[in-house]
Amino acid sequence: MPRWLPRALVLALALYACFQLGSWAFHQLIGLLINILIAFFLALAIEPAVGRMAARGMRRGLATFLVFFTIMVVAVGFVVLLGSMLAGQIVGMVEEFPKYLDSLISWSNHTFNTELSRVEVQDSLLRSDWLRKYVQNSATGVLDVSATVLGGLFKLLTIFLFSFYFAADGPRLRRALCSVLPPARQAEVLRAWEIAVDKTGGYLYSRGLMALISGVAHYILLQILDVPYAPALAVWVGLVSQFLPTIGTYLAGALPMLIAFTEDPWYAVYVLAFVVIYQQFENYVLQPKLTSKTVDIHPAVAFGSVIAGTALLGAVGALIAIPAVATLQAFLGAYVKRYAVTDDPRVHGHRRYGEMVLARVQRALNAKKDQAPPAHDA
Repeated sequence: MPRWLPRALVLALALYACFQLGSWAFHQLIGLLINILIAFFLALAIEPAVGRMAARGMRRGLATFLVFFTIMVVAVGFVVLLGSMLAGQIVGMVEEFPKYLDSLISWSNHTFNTELSRVEVQDSLLRSDWLRKYVQNSATGVLDVSATVLGGLFKLLTIFLFSFYFAADGPRLRRALCSVLPPARQAEVLRAWEIAVDKTGGYLYSRGLMALISGVAHYILLQILDVPYAPALAVWVGLVSQFLPTIGTYLAGALPMLIAFTEDPWYAVYVLAFVVIYQQFENYVLQPKLTSKTVDIHPAVAFGSVIAGTALLGAVGALIAIPAVATLQAFLGAYVKRYAVTDDPRVHGHRRYGEMVLARVQRALNAKKDQAPPAHDA
């Protein structure tokens, strides 16, 4: 047996063990890594505001705290407003339920010649097996819901803590990263960091502006239709439609459609038509103009990046996919050498009709010349 074979076997086993250990650790820490990634992009997003406040003499820690406090106040206010709206609407629907049930029973009796009554329907519902099973499942699921809520709050706290440290200690973090790199690489890292800050901030700025425009447009529609809770519904549509890419518009439109349906079924149809029309206006008119100077990526690339981000990281990947791709594109564009494009009609997507005819004639003459028999010398 060769002398090197035992050492090779030991080395192979050691590498395999290290690989298995690393894979196990990665799967155990994947949740923490995703939270750190979200915190990093959140820190990049607030970096311009923190940087401006620090440039005026304020400590970065205090500036970061003020920015996060403002975000928290706005978020809590929105949740409280939306929660009160939903609670009031649910209470109203519960109070009106007997009236809805009476109208449904009278319609059924008139249409199908039945003799139902509200008392019989209520007794059959209360004694049904599916209601009993539903109550039992709801009772056993309370602990699961509580654990999910507590886990979500813990993740949110983790994200805010990491993003606070990333934003407050941004210069120290950059210095620590550059201290282990040669001077030439330090400039590239700082340039990439600056591009990431610009693209992430630009993405959130454009999304915030589109959320404002969308909220105002839907508020006007809901006010015209006299739908209750129009301000809260408009804020809901604006935020959800812009910060949940691709499917956010339709998820956001479901709630105002439901509230409008309780007022008049035709109002829900009007809201649905407006949501679809506004989505087309936003995709083809508004979004290209707003994102051309902030997140300059092709719509097909943006759509593909959202799908890829969703496949990799779920909703988190869909949210951070566009600024990440825009940062990568801008960084690569700074180092990829480009050349002047030739002045050819095909570059512009068309060919002149005369040139096409001339090319066809030339090809026909060449074909005849190739098919003609060779001339023999006399």
